[in-house]
Amino acid sequence: MNLPAVTLVIPIFNEAPVLPELLARLATVFDANAAIRWDALLVDDGSSDRSTTLVRERAALDPRFALLELSRNFGFQAAIAAGLAHARGDAVVTMDADLQDPPELIPALVAKWREGAAVVRATRRSRQETGARRIGMDVFHRFYQSVSDFPVESNSGTFGLLDRAAVDAINRLPERHRFFPGLRSWVGFTTAEILYDREERRAGQPQQSLRRLVRYAFDGVFSFSYLPLRLLTYAGVFISLAGFLLGLFFVAKRLFGVEVAQTGFTTLVTLVLFLGGVQLIGIGVLGEYLARVYDEVKQRPVYILKRRKGVE
Repeated sequence: MNLPAVTLVIPIFNEAPVLPELLARLATVFDANAAIRWDALLVDDGSSDRSTTLVRERAALDPRFALLELSRNFGFQAAIAAGLAHARGDAVVTMDADLQDPPELIPALVAKWREGAAVVRATRRSRQETGARRIGMDVFHRFYQSVSDFPVESNSGTFGLLDRAAVDAINRLPERHRFFPGLRSWVGFTTAEILYDREERRAGQPQQSLRRLVRYAFDGVFSFSYLPLRLLTYAGVFISLAGFLLGLFFVAKRLFGVEVAQTGFTTLVTLVLFLGGVQLIGIGVLGEYLARVYDEVKQRPVYILKRRKGVE
């Protein structure tokens, strides 16, 4: 009973093709590291396939596995929040279910934790994604690094370990629009890093659509950066200054008797469209922040539980 306890939190959404291998590899890791009390908490985020059935069957055979079922699909971040709220280990490992994050790396994360790190990031040395998805992720990480008030390692994601103190700190954060890597960076604590090569997805198709990834990126930027608002201020100052200087130029020409050329239709339309575009962009940025304030004011829960198996 004095052995350290480590809980794995793994969100799942229609992951039936990969779950048998995931559960088998986790069990192998648990058996090979008996000096740790292991348990795996899989959070079903409204799956419509056999994912919950597979986890229930495994939980009935092996008490180290447990299942949380959400009432519908609330999203990956909500599933992470539900898992962290119900995890009872001295440390918590968060990871995806698609086996791109190898379970065999978990003992290395735990070793760093036992050396004194409260937060251990798994940083990707390489990754297998290609095409537009890979380009979009690279662009987002670079952009986020440049604008965020609390930047995170550009090649790190969900995979990593949190000490109980860090988990409790994140659980106390009440926000609805959650960006887990940002929250992990924001709470601080002593941090260590493990490098690994991200593998290809073992089976099935990615469950995060492009629309959800874009929304996730927006949550990361607008939750941890005021730079978009500052850029609007800078743009307003620049345009106002440019307009003031242009006005002084024409006044000076009039005072010195220089003929003022008539402004053409093209120039007028260009200025109106430019200023109108800047104003609409400003309204859109303000709307993004205001929408998040509105969601926080409503105080709706991040997730709703439907059923639990093997969880106190």
